[in-house]
Amino acid sequence: MPNDYSSVTAPDVTRITTEAIVAADALVAEAIADGGRTFAGTMQPLEEAATVMADAYGRGVFLGRVHPDREVREVGVAAEEQMEKWATDLLFRRDLFEVVTAYVAGEEANELDGPRRRLLDHWLRDLRRTGHELDADQRDALHELHRRLVELQVAFGRNLDEWQDGLDVTEADLDGLPADYIARLGPGEAPGTFRVTMDYPDYVPFIQQARRRDVRLALQHKFWNRAAAENRGLLAEAVEVRSRIAGILGHPSWADHAMETKMAKGPKAVAEFYASITPGLTEMGRRELDAMQALLEADHPGEQVQVWDWSFYHDQQKRTDFGVDQNEVAAYFPLERVIEGMFDLTAEVFGLEYRRIDTTLAWHPDVALYEIRDRGADRPRAYFYADLFPREGKFGHAAAFPLVYGREMPDGTYRAPVAAIVANFTKPTPDRPSLLLHGEAVTLFHEFGHILHFCLTTVPLLHFSGFQTESDFVEAPSQIMEHWMWQPTVLQRFARHHETNEPIPTQLVERLVAARDLNVGLHTLRQVFLGQVDLMLHDERPERDLDAVLRQAHDFTLLPYPEGTFFLSSFGHLMGGYDAGYYGYLWSKVYGDDMFSVFQEEGITSPQVGRRYRSQVLETGGVRDAIDHLRAFLGREPSSEAFLANIGLA
Repeated sequence: MPNDYSSVTAPDVTRITTEAIVAADALVAEAIADGGRTFAGTMQPLEEAATVMADAYGRGVFLGRVHPDREVREVGVAAEEQMEKWATDLLFRRDLFEVVTAYVAGEEANELDGPRRRLLDHWLRDLRRTGHELDADQRDALHELHRRLVELQVAFGRNLDEWQDGLDVTEADLDGLPADYIARLGPGEAPGTFRVTMDYPDYVPFIQQARRRDVRLALQHKFWNRAAAENRGLLAEAVEVRSRIAGILGHPSWADHAMETKMAKGPKAVAEFYASITPGLTEMGRRELDAMQALLEADHPGEQVQVWDWSFYHDQQKRTDFGVDQNEVAAYFPLERVIEGMFDLTAEVFGLEYRRIDTTLAWHPDVALYEIRDRGADRPRAYFYADLFPREGKFGHAAAFPLVYGREMPDGTYRAPVAAIVANFTKPTPDRPSLLLHGEAVTLFHEFGHILHFCLTTVPLLHFSGFQTESDFVEAPSQIMEHWMWQPTVLQRFARHHETNEPIPTQLVERLVAARDLNVGLHTLRQVFLGQVDLMLHDERPERDLDAVLRQAHDFTLLPYPEGTFFLSSFGHLMGGYDAGYYGYLWSKVYGDDMFSVFQEEGITSPQVGRRYRSQVLETGGVRDAIDHLRAFLGREPSSEAFLANIGLA
């Protein structure tokens, strides 16, 4: 069963963390003391120690990202730093290195195969990457740098989660926004004003629909300066620390070091990938920008399209060119119906059943808890929490978090995984449900792809369980899920008007789908910009002026640089595990699109294809290289044809 979070306090989080570290240390000591040098005596205790620490993260530390009590969040963040330093310290232990290398030299290690052999290989790789082949002074320097990097990353994330800001506007400033949006805004400081916060349900509709260009500028400026003063220095130091780590290990750059464990293997492959798509996207983007510029000229003669303009004119084009009003579309996507449709779809395709169960176990009354079963099974195979509405101090983006990893237990049973999907959608009111913009519904499907990847695992070892695969493949199971939100036959199954219960009109669906590729060049170039700025921060250049790098990378968007902003201070991926890896979103999309092409060929809701995809990709975690998942599912080598077609470069 899932953990009970309903009464967890700050002291509980501290206790859970302390007890886990004591227990994990004892298991490591057991591995080091193993005289027989067997898998059961050497490697299995390390796997058990990892389980103890992962469980403690899920039971307590995770609450640092979501708990409504600030004290619990603060203690959770401190505990996260403590646990990450423990994991760092473990890899630097010389006695552990000697034990594992002694085991690998033995007869039993040579006979290992399957997940056990892969586990040993990964331990050897990770120990090598912490410098055990270097002298003691270099190892000590590396150790301190890694510990400092943990501190910087945790502080960066804490500052971003806790950041509170907003823009006070008048009713006239809200011209273009629908009445229900205005009704849910909180009051500003001055009488008669409204507060537009930095939460996505406030920010996104405003930047897309507010007609007052100067007010859009003001909000964009604030949004791109979140935690700027606090996080600028942390990021600059982290980039420097990473570069020093790479240098000590003999790598030309942090990107070279980080990509060693990814599908790409090195920056050259990523550079070639970007080089293959950027020229064509740029040509498309310029044409798209010209069309936007004509619209802007009609409203503001002599002005140039800026960062705070393009979402607004994209929305205008959807209305005028395709007859798509996103507010009209949202009326057919009440959150509960979208969840129901998502469950029905994945139940059919993957052979599953879902049930909502007792929510008194959760950390907040808004959080729902669900179980996942195989169709017809007498017991759940997994659980997940859904925490979908904004609140102060909560993680501000959308993500899936691991709470309990699936794995084979010592008694031979398989432990049910537990995950959490965390997002920030519009909260329902007593007289109105949460209505999702179509893009928000796509985000929900995306994150649910991660949930399924985590929860459907059958991998025996925690080290490879769930979404523990190469980080530039991990987005593929979420990228593929997005496709179903663009299929007319799927949408018309569940999209119903929240007041009349009428199904979404066929013509509206057709117009919505037709508008899918509107400004696809500009949208994809934004992803190129994000990936490129990440790589430029972590490449071989000896000096890094963060502002200069940001300005240079921003050229990929084709838009003027927004002076007076520092977007990198709120680019959480740079300090949340995607450093030198953000390219993975587009890289994974190649594979997600290719896998979905099989559904398009054989049936977009085909249970036969779904079962094959589930068994060859979702269930297999990281027990083999991701490229082998793809070959097994596709029955051929992966292709970029579907990806190129979807971004208009076929």
